[in-house]
Amino acid sequence: MKSFASDNNSGAHPDILKAILAANEGHTLAYGDDPFTQAALRRVKTNFGEEAQAYFVFGGTGANVLGLKQLTQPFQAVVCAESAHIHNDECGAPEHFTGCKLLTLPTPDGKITREGIQSQLHGIGFEHHVQPRVVSITQPTELGTIYSLEEMKILADFVHERGMLLHVDGARLANAAAFLGATLRRNTAEIPVDVLSFGGTKNGLMYGECVIFFRRDLAEHFQYIRKQGMQLASKMRFIAAQFDAYLTDELWLKNAEHANAMAQRLAEAIRKIPRIRITQEVQSNAVFAVVPPPLIEELQEKYFFYVWNEAISEVRWMTSYDTTPDDVDQFAEWISHVMRNRE
Repeated sequence: MKSFASDNNSGAHPDILKAILAANEGHTLAYGDDPFTQAALRRVKTNFGEEAQAYFVFGGTGANVLGLKQLTQPFQAVVCAESAHIHNDECGAPEHFTGCKLLTLPTPDGKITREGIQSQLHGIGFEHHVQPRVVSITQPTELGTIYSLEEMKILADFVHERGMLLHVDGARLANAAAFLGATLRRNTAEIPVDVLSFGGTKNGLMYGECVIFFRRDLAEHFQYIRKQGMQLASKMRFIAAQFDAYLTDELWLKNAEHANAMAQRLAEAIRKIPRIRITQEVQSNAVFAVVPPPLIEELQEKYFFYVWNEAISEVRWMTSYDTTPDDVDQFAEWISHVMRNRE
């Protein structure tokens, strides 16, 4: 039985497993001095642009934390949404390792605006206040919503005009690109984004993420930051081989398009069930809905999922690259069955 709790719960895509097995043959140099890593780095440039400087790491928290650490000094601050992963789900790691303060903005849909950022831009040059340096956005947001390319461009221009930098938590960037019908480069380098945490684990990889800098000067000495941050893999070829396969023949896009389509299918079915209300636009592979509290525990007996906001009984249902139409239909039928029995 597949769950709808998280796309982290899915297994690795068969093509990714084949890439890992191929990288397992024979011996090669460690710490990235191997042909698999070099091939993957070339593949990143093909997909994100020649200026893209990529560094493979173990996981998403490491990617976010080290990317932000590279951009900041401890007296500076990172502006982000209240719902951001770096604020809620990384156990204080960004503050601990960067020394920076997170300045959070309330948002109804996970997306921050110029006005929100502007509200934090006070005390500039005043030694008693932290100095905002980076704006970090999540694409898609933690609520499954997606910044349009125009919205991204507006934010980037606003941030850069004020001498700040734009970081994107792209743990599910593939899902955003699939929704927008735009290339990875169009979603990042052409905005322009300064630093990206590019994820694959939620979209078919076994493990591994990638920190990508879109300006060479911003990446200076990052190899030492990665090492100090305990994110330098000795057998890096096993992470790199996955990204090489992921970025070949648009596997990333095929997986994301399917996951997004399954979320749309689920949303369409849920809208037909009385007393359940979808709370956010379904634009990626997430469906957020308010469910009557007495039903949640019974629903979870057969399909595990998370309660997102206990105060309003809002739950989150996630689809994955390997979610099938039958999985969705059976889940929706179970919800409908439980609802009918409670009426």
